[in-house]
Amino acid sequence: MKILNYLFLQLCCLSIGFAQQTPAPQQKEAFTIVGATAHIGDGTVIKNSAIIVDQGKIVACVDATTTKIPYRGQIINAEKKHVYPGFIAPNSTLGLQEIDAVRATDDTRELGEMLPHIRSLIAYNSESKIVESMRPNGVLIGQITPRGGTISGTSSIVQFDAWNWEDAAIKIDEGIHMNWPRIFKRGRWWMGEDSDLKPNKNYAEEVDKIQKFVSESKAYLEGNKTIINLPYEAMKGLYDGSQTLYIHANSEKSIMDAVMFTQKNNISRRVIVGGYEAYKVADLLKANHIGVLAQRVHKTPELDDDHYDYPYKLAKILVDKGVLVGLETSGQMERMNSRNLPFYAGTVAAHGLDKEEALKLITSNTAKLLGIDKQLGTLEAGKAATLFISEGDALDMRTNIISRAFINGRNISLETHQTKLWKRYEQKYNKN
Repeated sequence: MKILNYLFLQLCCLSIGFAQQTPAPQQKEAFTIVGATAHIGDGTVIKNSAIIVDQGKIVACVDATTTKIPYRGQIINAEKKHVYPGFIAPNSTLGLQEIDAVRATDDTRELGEMLPHIRSLIAYNSESKIVESMRPNGVLIGQITPRGGTISGTSSIVQFDAWNWEDAAIKIDEGIHMNWPRIFKRGRWWMGEDSDLKPNKNYAEEVDKIQKFVSESKAYLEGNKTIINLPYEAMKGLYDGSQTLYIHANSEKSIMDAVMFTQKNNISRRVIVGGYEAYKVADLLKANHIGVLAQRVHKTPELDDDHYDYPYKLAKILVDKGVLVGLETSGQMERMNSRNLPFYAGTVAAHGLDKEEALKLITSNTAKLLGIDKQLGTLEAGKAATLFISEGDALDMRTNIISRAFINGRNISLETHQTKLWKRYEQKYNKN
């Protein structure tokens, strides 16, 4: 009996140690943020702003020095501070994997090649300790995306303060992700193969497999469905325009072939993800209204003859060519590094792009690419009150110090596992 009691107490202690934060309650009272520099997210700035929020929506975002609109509810004095729309992290696996070494926590991918029916949303863990660490840097929204296979599955848009995936969902199954075959491949060094880049001899065959799957899915959807085929059913949204096809491709030829493929199959909503050589086909992308979620900024160049700072400049090059660009963070340690999204935009700004244009890369531009620009992405009347107050420039890690953050007008917690440890050990050393 004593052993059972001891085990019970241990379990209680563990449950307390791993207890998650309680999501913020619904907004009950209006509030007005006064005096801050408001970075709207569309390139404009209001130096002395008044932002009125009620029932989870932005009622007004105006110049406080000239407006005659009466303030509502609680007045939040934000003089000498900055207000931004919540940053959006696209192509993210946040909430799909917690501990890399524990296979049971990995829901990033499923077995198989053509998996458009796989839904990342239902595997999303809204209580992830990694997810909560996004909020103190202003990353409040994400596109939860599966990995693996040729067609990985569907992504969904979520907000980062919720009880479960149902509460977190903003836009469900909004797009399908396709990994376009590579023109060049590296050998599998762990199998004793040469790890140098070599032409992919199976490229044409791999493209043909994609075309065959698309053709078969169209024939299935147009015919009499005696037997339900879930992968084919899941492709319907691409053909009727209700879903976006996110094509993960980097080389010039891959991107060109992918665009031609979508034209051939009448897929109207398309976004290139990665786009390392997208600047070479910028005119093609612009003419077809295809945007790019540019790959991680903080990385080294892939080719020997690339400029050392090419990853820092890619977004600006594409913007200058008239392409709609957002930033994504996939790659090594991508879940942890998603919190650095604002600093990626800051690096782009440091390499030539205007600061407010750089802000658009993680707010309004990304919202447009994900199809949520009517709800999120800017500080405009009628949109969700998903925003935060920073002590300084939120694109600079030295001044990205967030005092308050709101999701749909809810005053969310900025406490994380890391801040708890910081306070704990700060107290320890202060006593000494």
